[in-house]
Amino acid sequence: MLVRRCLAGDAVAWEEIVQKYNRRIYNICYRFAGSGEDAQDLTQEVFIKMYRTLKTYDVERGAFMTWVTTITRNLLVDHFRKSKQDRVTDSMDTAPSEHEDAMPLSEQIPDKGAPPDAHVQSRETGETVHRALQKLSPELREAVILRDLQDMDYREIAAVLKVPEGTVKSRINRGRAELARLLQRTYRQVM
Repeated sequence: MLVRRCLAGDAVAWEEIVQKYNRRIYNICYRFAGSGEDAQDLTQEVFIKMYRTLKTYDVERGAFMTWVTTITRNLLVDHFRKSKQDRVTDSMDTAPSEHEDAMPLSEQIPDKGAPPDAHVQSRETGETVHRALQKLSPELREAVILRDLQDMDYREIAAVLKVPEGTVKSRINRGRAELARLLQRTYRQVM
């Protein structure tokens, strides 16, 4: 197991952990932070925290990915508390943030199979969804991201968020409904 090797001082094992989880952690951070630069900084903070607390991981308590996601989520919550971000859903009349100066890692890899206009359309759709996600309250946003973008099951999300599965399902349902309303409103404005 990578964790055991890392705890035994195997630097290659730590590099494997970083390579294996970097993209997933970055994507979570990007969805919450809204900018590539902030996501990179937060991702580094997550790995520093992971490295310092790796010995606390207990295989009996759950999957390593659940532990990693919990660390990521807790760091993001602390970050947003420190930056005093509003914890209430933004008004639907608020203009989206224009601070998306860095592309997410997933979009930096060229897509050789799709025609150029399909890539542009896909990117625009992704940016629209990303802006709409930023308007959700943190509780709804994190539930939707963990379920729909990180493909975690309800049990894993409940463990990460430390809430009952019913609360997870409710937050996902409300988050998806709010996201749909925001996207419909954006679509109507374009037409």
